[in-house]
Amino acid sequence: MLKKLLGLAPTLEPDGSYSPSKVALRFGTVDKTDFEPISYPQYSGPKSKVLVMFTEQKNMTMQNGKLFSTGNHPVEALLPMLHLKNAGFDFEIATPTGKPVVFEMWAMPTQDKHVMEFYNAYKSQFEAPKSLETIASDLPDADSYAAVFIPGGHGAMLGIPEDKNVGQLLHWAHDNDLFTITICHGPGSLLATTLNGQDFIYDGYKMAVFPDSVDKQAPMMGYLPGHMPWALGEKLTALGVNIVNAKLDDTTQLDRNLITGASPLAANALGKLAANTLLDALNT
Repeated sequence: MLKKLLGLAPTLEPDGSYSPSKVALRFGTVDKTDFEPISYPQYSGPKSKVLVMFTEQKNMTMQNGKLFSTGNHPVEALLPMLHLKNAGFDFEIATPTGKPVVFEMWAMPTQDKHVMEFYNAYKSQFEAPKSLETIASDLPDADSYAAVFIPGGHGAMLGIPEDKNVGQLLHWAHDNDLFTITICHGPGSLLATTLNGQDFIYDGYKMAVFPDSVDKQAPMMGYLPGHMPWALGEKLTALGVNIVNAKLDDTTQLDRNLITGASPLAANALGKLAANTLLDALNT
């Protein structure tokens, strides 16, 4: 009751899940982002596609059994895509089975003209994406692709790390020297490369990842309705990852063909890094 009076209680949604509290939304989300509409030299070569792998799941079961209303974080998805679009790249949008992309709509920056225009332009593709299962069953010609991108949001930890098709497509990207871009909780997808007894292909890599320490504190201000089912950073570290950030900040990291960002605060910087890195690599 005290948490509710103070605005710290998570908000109950009609389906029985919980979205962040009023206080958490005030401090943890924005109406307008720091997106910079940069004029990049346009890429016009054959490797113009970016495969974007979204989650199609909404609810995460916390340790106490409560459901967190999550999905893909809109800022972490749309800002990097905006930069890549402005650099001349386009997107193949997919979810594990072709169900609609799920966004954390409570984090949508509704007063951001650039973000909302982009979201509305791709809304039909978000609602009817391709299936990763179909794509993985008949792997496309890598010569048409520049990168794969896995946005963040806690939803990236739902189903994606256990999806054999995600693992296959990440191996496909790695083996064909495509770039892999991911942010916040999105690096959870990289765990899929270990399925079927395979070695973790990012052993020894430096990555920016959402800190476990922040997830542990999140229930205190009602961002999460309970403690996380598992710790992302802990799992990655055990596999040999060197996490370069300790805080929820704008850290980005480029290590070989892997581009990562720490949190929503890094979405703009990640987009710029990804766009410039792809242009530098493909225009040489």
